[in-house]
Amino acid sequence: MAGGAREVLTLQLGHFAGFVGAHWWNQQDAALGRPTDAKEAPAELCADVLYRTGRTLHGQDTYTPRLIIMDLKGSLSSLQQEGGLYRDKQLDAAIAWQGKLTTHKEELCPKNPYLQDVLSAEGVRSSDGVWRVKSTPNGTLASLPLTTAQTPTPLTTPESSIRVWSDFLRVQLHPRSICMIHKYNHDGETGRLEAFGQGESILKEPGYLEDLEDRLHFYVEECDYLQGFQILCDLHDGFSGVGAKTAELLQDEYSGRGLITWGLLPGPYRLGEPQKSIYRLLNTAFGLVHLTAHSSLVCPLSLGGSLGLRPEPAVTFPHLQYDATLPFHCSAILATALDTVTVPYRLRSSPVPMVHLADMLGFAGKKVVTAGATIPFPSGQSLPDTLVQLGGASPWTPLSACGDPPGTRCFAQSVVLRGVGSALHTSPLPAGPTLHAPSPLHACATGEEVLTQYLRQQQPRAVSSSHLLLTPCKVVPPYPRLFSSLSKWGSVPDGPPAGPAESIAVFGNLGSSSALHQTLGDLAKELSRLDLRRWASFMAAGAEQDDLEEVVQELHSLAQCYRPTDSLAH
Repeated sequence: MAGGAREVLTLQLGHFAGFVGAHWWNQQDAALGRPTDAKEAPAELCADVLYRTGRTLHGQDTYTPRLIIMDLKGSLSSLQQEGGLYRDKQLDAAIAWQGKLTTHKEELCPKNPYLQDVLSAEGVRSSDGVWRVKSTPNGTLASLPLTTAQTPTPLTTPESSIRVWSDFLRVQLHPRSICMIHKYNHDGETGRLEAFGQGESILKEPGYLEDLEDRLHFYVEECDYLQGFQILCDLHDGFSGVGAKTAELLQDEYSGRGLITWGLLPGPYRLGEPQKSIYRLLNTAFGLVHLTAHSSLVCPLSLGGSLGLRPEPAVTFPHLQYDATLPFHCSAILATALDTVTVPYRLRSSPVPMVHLADMLGFAGKKVVTAGATIPFPSGQSLPDTLVQLGGASPWTPLSACGDPPGTRCFAQSVVLRGVGSALHTSPLPAGPTLHAPSPLHACATGEEVLTQYLRQQQPRAVSSSHLLLTPCKVVPPYPRLFSSLSKWGSVPDGPPAGPAESIAVFGNLGSSSALHQTLGDLAKELSRLDLRRWASFMAAGAEQDDLEEVVQELHSLAQCYRPTDSLAH
């Protein structure tokens, strides 16, 4: 039991969602029970919000994510669907069939050799499912190749061989976590889950629906106080339909609970694949509209520059290098942002319930929100100095494929800054107003005041909520080496002077932005130009031209909620 925590149940739907989820659970696992500074109060985040305790048949305590995963056959690789935590091998051996036995052997997918080397830096998953620590090979990880977000074509690197999220997940899962969809294939050219209607139809089948409901009831019934659900859902393929039906089910059965959906899209797509581009547009539009109808908030997450048909360059980070063609890289960055912007409802002290966060950000119909992050946040000098140097422009790299056009207005925002040491929260200048203070930020007495004052300067008309945490984000293997050194940017001050980063400071933002007025409007325009009859397979999955026209109207209506001239009156 969570012992008074306000629990959240996570549903992870789709393969790219699996990549993001694997990185996120790894980051949380790396931070469990490890205070960043012995002088500071430990455990600012309450792990029991997302994790559950259990006990095996042999009395061994377990700690696993409160998680339901839905993915396609072929995505598990060497990971067992039921896991190995709760199996009784002695009982399995004792109950043996005495009659004739025919054995059918199926070869397991080979483990990725590159990931075996990476994971050996901190440990490996043994045959019994237990993570065992090993010593770090000298220099193995520090020398991994770094590529840039502007890379136009995929590079041949060891990380490009990573095809499934289950290979680098280092967290134990409960046997009730994984639900496999066997009627579609994870890989290959046929039998793909490629259309919204296909995804919807999966949860119209009694077998899959009952399986999901059983898993939901198992996790929900053991909660002391369930504050809500979060869905990590692929938005670009048929899992957008799975997510929409899941959100509808949760709204019907657990009305009044918070429901935040993170709609995930891989990096920028390539030209020359018209059907994939059209399907991506259709699935994204249908998914956004239907998820918004049943969720408290919906936030698209992508390192691409656009939700529409025209490819835009991937976003860039001043102090982070990544390859936008690699899901392993893109998902790690999005997981770091997710680990930061979800902080408010995971706090140990004075958490913001999911429902309250949704009410603040999603008022007046603004249920689609955007995310942004500074990864890593520079923490080598005082917080006032750093924020002043960032200037008047938005400090966050946009992560919702909406861009950050000049004049963008923020209606409401939830901001989290984590990983900056307490000694750097304020300026060494004397507190209080003084003629010698370089800026109003330098005159603030606490880090919280600095952050509040900064947000007021940036968006004076916005409703803002902010949290300042000492706890950084963990980026230990198998997180990719995207940060070259601890020496200056985003490092934890008490860490070693140089070397590959293990923890970084992050500045995250979740907000309601006027940028969505143009983004959603442009999406509706592109959709209105399509003749669905040209895409027979999409129609065969259950969509009709009338459905398309309805989605276009809903997108136009949503876009109107984000007009820059809207009043902030609640």
